Amino acid sequence: MLSERLQSELNEQIKHELFSAYYYLAMAAYLDNEGLEGFANFFKVQAEEEKFHAMKIYNFINEKGGRVLFQAIEQPENQFESIIDTFKKSLEHEQFVTKRIYYLMELAIEEKEHATISFLNWFVDEQVEEENLMETHIQKLARVGEEGPGIIMLDTELAQRTFVPPAEGEA
Repeated sequence: MLSERLQSELNEQIKHELFSAYYYLAMAAYLDNEGLEGFANFFKVQAEEEKFHAMKIYNFINEKGGRVLFQAIEQPENQFESIIDTFKKSLEHEQFVTKRIYYLMELAIEEKEHATISFLNWFVDEQVEEENLMETHIQKLARVGEEGPGIIMLDTELAQRTFVPPAEGEA
């Protein structure tokens, strides 16, 4: 059974994961409007991943006999300066999410809630991947700029990205 505090914080994390999906869809809408369907697809896939993360926590709370309680999600930013701005803001957001995951881990350790510690290890690893993904694209964009053939190549590459949920043993 989860403590009230841990259950409350996990519910809070569901809100943050769903906000992440909402935020990434706002970025996708901006990029679609700019005619960059591949970059938009990148963020649509990110949104799918964030919804998967939220449902993973939802299922865990239920498995532990807790109660999922949904909270209001604030409006995301909808205006961005450029393609690279979307990636820089995504990196900042992922760094915030990482801090939240670390906080949840510290709370689970403090409460000696070993099942939650084991569960959260997946998220710790996932955040390393998420931050690295954003940093890699920031570096690529810095190299090619936002105009010319390089940006078209990146847009085409990102159009191929799809969301594949991890296999049961990996999730």
